[in-house]
Order: sequence, then structure tokens, then C-alpha cells
Amino acid sequence: MRKAKDVDPIRPLASKAGSRSSRGKRPVVENDGKQARPRRKAATTSRPRAAAKPAPAPKSQRAKLPAPRVLAGSARVATPEDMLQRAMAAATPRARGLWARRGLASRKRLDTTTQSMLLRQLYLAYYEERRFDKALAVAVQNIALCVLPDVAHQDAARAAQALGEVDTAAGHLRLAARVGPAKRRAFHWWTLGSVYFLAGRHQDAISALTRAARWGTTDKPLYQGHLAVARCAGGEAVPELADLIGRLADVPAGQGYGRFVLGQLAYYDQRWDEARRYLEAFVERSEGGRAALAIALGGEIALARATLAKLPAA
Repeated sequence: MRKAKDVDPIRPLASKAGSRSSRGKRPVVENDGKQARPRRKAATTSRPRAAAKPAPAPKSQRAKLPAPRVLAGSARVATPEDMLQRAMAAATPRARGLWARRGLASRKRLDTTTQSMLLRQLYLAYYEERRFDKALAVAVQNIALCVLPDVAHQDAARAAQALGEVDTAAGHLRLAARVGPAKRRAFHWWTLGSVYFLAGRHQDAISALTRAARWGTTDKPLYQGHLAVARCAGGEAVPELADLIGRLADVPAGQGYGRFVLGQLAYYDQRWDEARRYLEAFVERSEGGRAALAIALGGEIALARATLAKLPAA
């Protein structure tokens, strides 16, 4: 029987080369009599490298997003309503159009009423710049929103009239009278009569102004006086001119556009001094106001000057 070999009591049996429990493992290293923990075997396979990130695009090619506008002196981002207020307070057509376009392009929620009001400010900007084709397109877009559609039709009519498209203007004014409230119906018929009168279509003007005089309330003397002017221009004899002049001169409607009507009535009644006074006051006031007013009354201003030229010398 074989004798067992002497075993070193310090070195464990598991350290013997070829031992089944220590096969494939590194031998334990002694450190001052203390047993060290075995090191892990290095992995033979390497991890797959992550895909390289694409290089950032040059600054010139990066998409530039518009920074949200901030109100001066405040950290609050400007809303479409803020843009609308600035457009309405703008001193020039360019500034009015700029703020209106910014409001329409806002990323914030835009309700229909605010959108319609911004479109009207853009319309006024184009109109004051005499870009009547663009003004007409904006007015037609505003009509589709159905916010005060009769006012939008009025705007479209003014732009069409400035372009010389009398029938287009008349169509919008008829629609304005149809869809607008009853209290504004007389105004729309009167505007239609004015368009026909300036175009020399006196019979059409008489028809529209007759409806305006029928529907009118506080401005009835203005509509009745304008109807008498159209009748005189059409060759009719109107005996009650003096009475119409007196009634129109006593109401507020006789202070604005009414001066044009009063001047024409006085001219047909051969009251030259009164005609000159009324027509000169009308021209001065119309040309001294806002640009949009002077443009809208361009036909009346030209006719007033022509009438003044026909008056006998004072």
C-alpha cells in the first residue's frame, strides 16, 4: 500500500497543478500570509463600437427658427392680440402691415375674430400703399371668415372701385346690404349709390339712393340730399333743393361727407358762395386726414374740384 505524500499545511491542495477545482484559474498569490482574491480573466471578445455621430452641420446650413418675440420691458412672449394692438396703433402703412403679418404668422393659438381683425389691418396697409389688387385679395379672404361679413364686403368694394371695377364693387355692396344688420343696410345702399354716381350711371345711383333714403334713420337727410344730387346730374328738375340744404346743414351728417353733398346741392341751386364754402371745406378736410380716407374719397375730391372750377369768380 502506497504511503501518502507529506502535505505542506500552508499551501492548500487546490493549488496543485492539474487539480480539477483550479483548472483554468490563476494560482492564488500569497501576500504576507494572506490569501489574495483571484483576478478575472480578460474578455477575449471586444464590445462592438457605437456608430460614429455625424458631424454637426455648418452654422450657415442649420435651420434658423424665429425666436419668440418678447414685449419690451416684460418677459411675456407677445401674443397675436399684442400684434393687433401694435398694428392698430401704427403710424405708417408699412408698420401696420408688418405687425399684422407677424400676428397672422404667430405660433400661438389664433381665434377667428383676432384673425379677421389682423386681416383688416393688413388690408388697410395695402390700401394706403395703393396696392389695391392685394387689398382686394385680403378682403376676399376676410369675407370667408364670416366675421362682420358686411364690413369685409365694404372693404372689397372700396378696393375694387379703386381698381376701376365698378360692377365688382357693386356686387360686394349688394351682398353687404343683404348679409349686414338692418341698422347698416341704408349705409350700404348709400355707398352703392355713391359708386354709381361717380361712375356717371345716374339711373343706377338713383335706384340705390332711393333705397338708402327709405332705410335711413339719423342719416336720412344725407341720403335724401345725395339722391337729389343724382337726380339733378341725371337731368331732372328738383324743386325742393333749398329745403334739402336746410335740413342737411342742421344735422351732424352735414359736417363730414355731407359738405360734399351740400356743395353739390348749392351748385345746382345756383348758390355759388355756399357751394364754394362747402366744397372747399370738404376738400381740405378730406385731403388733410388719413391716407385711406383721401384715397377712398378720391372720386368725390376730383368732382368737388371740377365743380369749384365751374363756379363764377367771387
